[in-house]
Amino acid sequence: MAFLHLPSSLGLRTTSRPATTLRVTASVSPNQKSIKFRNWVHETGSKSLNFALSGALTFCLSLSGVGIASAKVGVNKPELLPKEFATVIDVAGFLSDGQEKRLAQEIADIEKDTGFKLRVLAQNYPETPGLAVRDFWQVDDRTIVFVADPTFGNILNFNVGASVDLDIPRSFWSRLAGKYGNMFYWKEKGEDTSIESAVMAISSCLREPVGPNNCSEDVAISSHIGESTITGSSQCKALYM
Repeated sequence: MAFLHLPSSLGLRTTSRPATTLRVTASVSPNQKSIKFRNWVHETGSKSLNFALSGALTFCLSLSGVGIASAKVGVNKPELLPKEFATVIDVAGFLSDGQEKRLAQEIADIEKDTGFKLRVLAQNYPETPGLAVRDFWQVDDRTIVFVADPTFGNILNFNVGASVDLDIPRSFWSRLAGKYGNMFYWKEKGEDTSIESAVMAISSCLREPVGPNNCSEDVAISSHIGESTITGSSQCKALYM
């Protein structure tokens, strides 16, 4: 991640006579630095989401290190969206009706209790509504888009809004994907179990008080780690849809 570095002062020189040099210094207060940094994070998160939903080829941070995400053609199929609003969309058939209802209720409780919005899309690329979910869900800085898709091996993919990214440790998403998203886990337990386990871990994490150790005990790195795609203001920028 590239951090925005703001110098403590900006030096401007102006010369009125050859023998005299006047130095004018404009100070930047810590509060101004904080505001500029937050604005930068907000802008970066928005750009990340645009990359994520367009299927662009970009550099990606995965559990196995820094690599390049495979190129996927951007998909936009609004006809695959449900007729009525839903926080869980399963176009791959991974979840039963009962599981969808339980997840939808948990997501509603999360939003009521924390103000964060979790949205779940289960798909098998290219059978996905793709870009259409952005407007359907009105994705913003407080939204976590969780895409369950086994195409790349690891079934758990996330796009994290900028406000969420400020409260939740970046390592949480990698650990979550490492435990419940790796191919060994979902092939043995089932795609539905991976999705449900991930949602419950996210629910627990979002309810914890913000601090240096929050979300540190929910999940542990699995011994079998496949590649995952994790996007957000501080993560990689390539979540295909």
